[in-house]
Amino acid sequence: MSHPIIALWSHPRSMSTAFERIMRARGDLDCLHEPFMYDYYINRSTRQMPHFDAMDDHPRSYEAIRDMILAKAEHAPVFFKDMSYYVMPHIAADTEFFARVTHSFLIRDPRASILSYARLDPDMLLEEIGLEAQWRHAEAVMARTGRAPVVMKSEAVQADPQGQMNRYWTAVGVSPRPQALHWTDPAPADWQQVQAWHGEVMASHTIHPITPEQQARTEAEFEKLASGHAKFGSYLEHHLPFYQNLMAHAA
Repeated sequence: MSHPIIALWSHPRSMSTAFERIMRARGDLDCLHEPFMYDYYINRSTRQMPHFDAMDDHPRSYEAIRDMILAKAEHAPVFFKDMSYYVMPHIAADTEFFARVTHSFLIRDPRASILSYARLDPDMLLEEIGLEAQWRHAEAVMARTGRAPVVMKSEAVQADPQGQMNRYWTAVGVSPRPQALHWTDPAPADWQQVQAWHGEVMASHTIHPITPEQQARTEAEFEKLASGHAKFGSYLEHHLPFYQNLMAHAA
């Protein structure tokens, strides 16, 4: 018997790891952390990903990773979070697997995500901001299904975790499990390969809302970053229209 495969397609620093933490805490899903980064950063060697301690036994090619996910789904429902820029456009050409997956998307204000990304990897590429690939991915979902994609906004999840997660769970076809919004178990073992990226969520036990003061500070810090390094302003300018397109489908 084949079980559902649910994918959360995100962009870097979008709160996707905290979202994944909630999905893991449900206890009824076989969860994977960015399996396709092995194809993008190792198999295709697009560039070297900082703070990435690859596991020797993890499949490296797109096809091998896909087959691993399909094999897991023969035994239990699968959830994974990943980046659209790792897999687009070739996942759209993989019509059987594309149709097998329940696609959903998570977005965050790109000023906040670019600022957070720059602190960890100031040499990131334009593509790695990730929002353009997400929109191309969402367009492919709409073209195949004729329906609007499931798009979640990280700030909305932070403001109303239970309401937003109930909405998400209903949209992707799993039962509500509000107890998953608080967790006490240790951070997942497969997070150790990228632990420098996720220190805050690894130490947390729930999601916290953003205060107006934090939001204002983020905006001011991004403006300071962009004024000192023009490429970050150009990255925002490039990706903002794709973010706005995705926002039009967010609740």
